[in-house]
Amino acid sequence: MAGTKQFLTFSQQVDYLKSEKEIAVSNDQFAEEILQRIGYFALMGGYKELFRIPFTKKYKPGTSFDEIVALYQFDAELRELFLKYLLQIERHIGNLIAHYFVEAHGISQAEYMNPNNYNNSSRNRKIITGLLRKLHGAVTTTDYSHVNYYRTKYGNIPLWITTNVLTFGSLSKMYNVLEQSLRSKICRHFSNVNQRQLERFLSVLTKYRNVCAHGDRLFSYRTVDQILDTPLHSKLNIPQQGNQFIYGKQDLFAVVIAFRYLLPKDDFLVFKRKLTLEISRVNKNLVHITEDELLERMGFPQNWKKISRYRLTP
Repeated sequence: MAGTKQFLTFSQQVDYLKSEKEIAVSNDQFAEEILQRIGYFALMGGYKELFRIPFTKKYKPGTSFDEIVALYQFDAELRELFLKYLLQIERHIGNLIAHYFVEAHGISQAEYMNPNNYNNSSRNRKIITGLLRKLHGAVTTTDYSHVNYYRTKYGNIPLWITTNVLTFGSLSKMYNVLEQSLRSKICRHFSNVNQRQLERFLSVLTKYRNVCAHGDRLFSYRTVDQILDTPLHSKLNIPQQGNQFIYGKQDLFAVVIAFRYLLPKDDFLVFKRKLTLEISRVNKNLVHITEDELLERMGFPQNWKKISRYRLTP
């Protein structure tokens, strides 16, 4: 069939990269081992674009296999770094939801399974129905010993147990349909974050959490959802196209902005230091990609490091 890809052994894949793609391979055995571990599609399909001459399928002269691997490894380090802090925020939000819900409605499992204990407007009913299905799955699962223990010993699983089983996506939806008073109490734990901003932060962070957990390409990922404009967008003088900031809305820098608002200050500074180190490290190994090109693809303004200098207030 015309256009159908042919099967190639790992050795043939290396030869193909050298002869057809004109990519420099310094060590054939190393290249074969990488292709065995990662896969041709995951490596070349995911990380080739920055090495190509714009509007062509040709690679920049002198592009090496080692450079492409370096970009892949950089992305893997990014996923590990971002996931650590995404999980920290996930745990924090889950704890706050459980605390204020139980404070308002009591410890009984029946309370968080009652749709009337949420903002049960017509707009939210479909979301609440889906959330209750997730909650039912969480309290009936046999996959977690702590859930089994509470179900067997007490016949009741408190929400602070259940939230540990829910995904970030389910926690995000749960926050969205909480009563306004509870949403407001949760927001007070973060500097200058209102209910709508936190809703959008959580929506975007959920998507990035999934990318990290599933091992997908992170550095150039974009979500459909956007975070709201923040004072940091203006203080960093991020350029606009029309009335839309071109960085920090649905790209990886949007996650950095969310981290600035949702993480403790000291934790954010540690995160930023590690991120700076990873970007510096990969730039030493990228001959055919400039730092500006890399930052552009990540959605970072060139002055992104100044993000910790500014207050979060307008």
